[in-house]
Amino acid sequence: MAKFRMIHTEFWDDPRVVEEMTPEDKFFFLYLLTNSNTTQIGIYQITKKQMAFDMGYSIESVNSLLDRFINHHKIVAYNYETREIAIKNWGKYNFNRGGKPVLDCVKSELKTVKDISLIPFVGERVKKKDIKELYDSYTLRERIENEKKQIESKKKETLLEQPFDDSLTIRGQEEEKEEEKEEEKEEQQEPNTAADFYQENFGPISSFIGEYLGHWENDLGEEIVIEAMKRALKQQKKWSYAEGILKAWANSNVKTINDVFALDVEFERKRGKPKQGYSRRTEMLPAWFYEDEKKQPDKPKVDDAEIERKQRELDETLKKLRDSKLND
Repeated sequence: MAKFRMIHTEFWDDPRVVEEMTPEDKFFFLYLLTNSNTTQIGIYQITKKQMAFDMGYSIESVNSLLDRFINHHKIVAYNYETREIAIKNWGKYNFNRGGKPVLDCVKSELKTVKDISLIPFVGERVKKKDIKELYDSYTLRERIENEKKQIESKKKETLLEQPFDDSLTIRGQEEEKEEEKEEEKEEQQEPNTAADFYQENFGPISSFIGEYLGHWENDLGEEIVIEAMKRALKQQKKWSYAEGILKAWANSNVKTINDVFALDVEFERKRGKPKQGYSRRTEMLPAWFYEDEKKQPDKPKVDDAEIERKQRELDETLKKLRDSKLND
């Protein structure tokens, strides 16, 4: 599936690019903005080995360039454990279009980020309000998690200072179990959108495909769109196959998932019937027909010379008759 990334021509006029970046810096920065691992949110996973291979550089050169962009230019953040990179000005130029498909895509991709501290790094420069709110929600979540970690560390320090008490350990385990149950409930309550399903099974979703998903969701509903994608996956097909299924369902006036199942039942019923055809009628002739045919005598062969002789005799007879009438 093709992906497109927007690069403004103003890139080459930016004073920072013109005055501070070397040719290698410019090449490296354009690579970070356009390589095949990029996502809609400006945070994606990539290894230094892949960077070196794609650009034809050594690992040492990539390390040096990363260090310049992190510590000198300060426009990139990189987590060396999760292999995730974040581009600071990504949201400033790449969210020129909005709507539900784009929001679903951003929401889905933000869930996959392992180091959530990278999210506010990019979200700081996002201009669109509805998209920025998604980034800010992770910023708030990061603060809450940090506060939880601090509280837990303080609890551990307090427990170490106090005499050992089994009741405290049991109580702490019960609290942890309750927190885990609450988190599971929150995850179950959050619906899996069509964009999430596409992202997990077909790959990164572009704004173009996102718009198509949005149209199909409006026409047939999210549950039916996901069902079509499931059937395409079972056949080891791509999104175009799922879209063909959706078109067929739309032509059949499908409105609910039960309508889809009803079509399946009707299809199986028709397929179970024997194919209607026709057979050519053949008449069985009785045995006596062939026996009588054999009993018939052979027809005599006609001699051409004999026919000529009889013709001459007939001509002579006719001539004599004409002569006798003339004499009379």
